[in-house]
Amino acid sequence: MATNEIVRFNESHEIPGSVEPGIYRRHPLSPWRIKRTVRLGFKDLWNNRLRSLLTVLGLVFGVCSVIAMLAIGEGAKSEAQAMILQLGSNNIIVRSVKTAPGLTSSGSVARVAEYGLTYEDVDRIRETIPGVTVKVPARILHKDVWNGPRKVSASLYGTVPWYPKVNNHRIIAGRFFSKIEFENKINVCVISAGMARELFPLDSPLGRTVRTGVQYYSVIGVMEPRSAVDVIGSDGGANASNVENGSGDKPKGAQAGHRVFLPLSTMKAIFGDVIIEYTAGSRTYEKVLLNEAIIQVARVEDVIATSAAVEGALAFRHQTKDYEVTVPLAQLEVAERQNEIFNIVLGGIAALSMLVGGIGIMNIMLASVTERTREVGIRRALGANRGDILAQFLVETVILSGVGGMTGVVLGIVIAVLIEILAEMPTIVTFWSPLMAFSISALVGVIFGMYPAMHAADMDPVKALRHE
Repeated sequence: MATNEIVRFNESHEIPGSVEPGIYRRHPLSPWRIKRTVRLGFKDLWNNRLRSLLTVLGLVFGVCSVIAMLAIGEGAKSEAQAMILQLGSNNIIVRSVKTAPGLTSSGSVARVAEYGLTYEDVDRIRETIPGVTVKVPARILHKDVWNGPRKVSASLYGTVPWYPKVNNHRIIAGRFFSKIEFENKINVCVISAGMARELFPLDSPLGRTVRTGVQYYSVIGVMEPRSAVDVIGSDGGANASNVENGSGDKPKGAQAGHRVFLPLSTMKAIFGDVIIEYTAGSRTYEKVLLNEAIIQVARVEDVIATSAAVEGALAFRHQTKDYEVTVPLAQLEVAERQNEIFNIVLGGIAALSMLVGGIGIMNIMLASVTERTREVGIRRALGANRGDILAQFLVETVILSGVGGMTGVVLGIVIAVLIEILAEMPTIVTFWSPLMAFSISALVGVIFGMYPAMHAADMDPVKALRHE
């Protein structure tokens, strides 16, 4: 080979023409060799930047999707845990369920459909089941609530004075109604924060009055803003009733999160036991004493067993199953299992994405090895050993996968933030998810870059020099 050919090659790949054959025999981990190998790797990738960009796109999208989906999963998990724990890990929630039209809980036909929980049900649960410390009965009705010309559709939640403590619900202004007000059936109420903003946008609601039909209630407190499902089912659905009020209004249903808490005794005195429900222009008569009851258990360890006992007690007293028992602790365990399944599925998707990206890197590097066959021969002729060639191509694949991984991490975090802002969906990027995604991308680079690097290192120098 002519000397000028070697010099021209050296000008493009920074291998000086005056390199002595022994210079490649320095220690393989010497700073000079490491620095030079990395520098040459970056330079070769930059000289073929379009090809390098197309090579790492698979890894970028794979890492990006992993970060974004993990952030969505963690956000959903955190929100579900917060919602369920707000219900109380040692609480059992029993709700009335509407039976077939025109049937009572005993199964007989009646003009007034009677179903659901009774006061006797709650009392018997407290008296006969060990470990039950507190009972919180509640009745729920849908009503239009007015403050002068302003109106919102809300759920009237008739309950007992100790409701906030048992249900982990905080008063942010004023107070909850007292035992004296409960016993004397006083027309007082506590409204949710969302209602306070809509009905009283310019001033404090405390001391003001709100109206439902012809009944007026004095506002004595404001509840903290919470999710519409912080008390699952308490905003209505099949368990609450659309009640005709004194003005003839027929509310369609409560707006999410809008609740009015008032003494259960007051609600019973005003509305009685029989309610009128409107469905598709017709009216039906129903008798529902309680829509919901929260049973608090002394020890968290006994919640599951106590819930089974509650199911048995209600089954004994009811001919039809016009109730349902919900255990927040069990729901939390189900949510955690679902999150584990989600993570497994996500791991499979991520593995496929990384596999595609790794195969792309291997194909491009094999093509690069073929194109640079003569370069490999010249370097071997100048004294480079098999390890030098192996390190050169392996460093290039690690650089590709590392850059792709870092780009994917940054892009994934940006997408997670945009999802939270634009879609109003909670996302959480944990410390370990970017670290895991980047580590996997680097590992993919090493694994899929090993074969092209070994292929280059195993070339016969003589044949490589003859390659055109």
